[in-house]
Amino acid sequence: MAETPPHDPETEAASVFSPVRSLVMPALELPEHFAYDTRLQMDGLEFLAHLPEGKFPVAFLDPQYRGLLDKMSYGNEGRSRNRGRSALRQMDEDKIAAFIRGIDRALMPSGHLFLWMDKFHLCTGFSHWLTETKLAVVDLVTWDKGRIGMGYRTRRKSEHLVVLQKTPRRAKGVWMIHDIPDVWAETVPRDAVTHRKPVELQGALIAAVTNPGDVVIDPAAGSFSVLEACRQRNRVFLGCDIEG
Repeated sequence: MAETPPHDPETEAASVFSPVRSLVMPALELPEHFAYDTRLQMDGLEFLAHLPEGKFPVAFLDPQYRGLLDKMSYGNEGRSRNRGRSALRQMDEDKIAAFIRGIDRALMPSGHLFLWMDKFHLCTGFSHWLTETKLAVVDLVTWDKGRIGMGYRTRRKSEHLVVLQKTPRRAKGVWMIHDIPDVWAETVPRDAVTHRKPVELQGALIAAVTNPGDVVIDPAAGSFSVLEACRQRNRVFLGCDIEG
């Protein structure tokens, strides 16, 4: 275990911040066919259904939805643009909501879900995805990708990561790192796997809401960038992707 930063209990008691995480991940037993720190190939909803309830401190979800791309109808997607992304299996909104319900069941009290979001769903609303869960939005991080993308008016240069927390919702004693900016600049290599997410950002968030050795779940892992972030931060990865 990493050493806990020194702290003053009297100062900490008067603050909403704390460098100490008071939550402890419960003991965990997994089905025999699950393995840590590996690329499991299976359906994400089946994966979530086999997880024990109320055990995990954090999950990531990067839904493969078309959202803005379908609405804008650029017309050349899959031919001269975004061939890799177009080939991926798509999730409809009912399936996304089912993933979120499965994650909610697996998270421990005060656990976090980091949900990747495109601009279309961020603007038009996604609260219906949270129905029948104990999750609520507590923050938002914008990822500055460093490159200009599509757009009829403004051109997209960012994606968004919605921070959700399961009840009871609190930061003190749960969120340990307090210098993460809400706009994060990180460039992903052009030859990276389709739809790859920023490893350093995900690693910083993992470190903020888990202890070393804790398990991070990702039921739609895609490029498995969360696995890489866990390895860098001395956390344990448990996740899958239908494509393997």
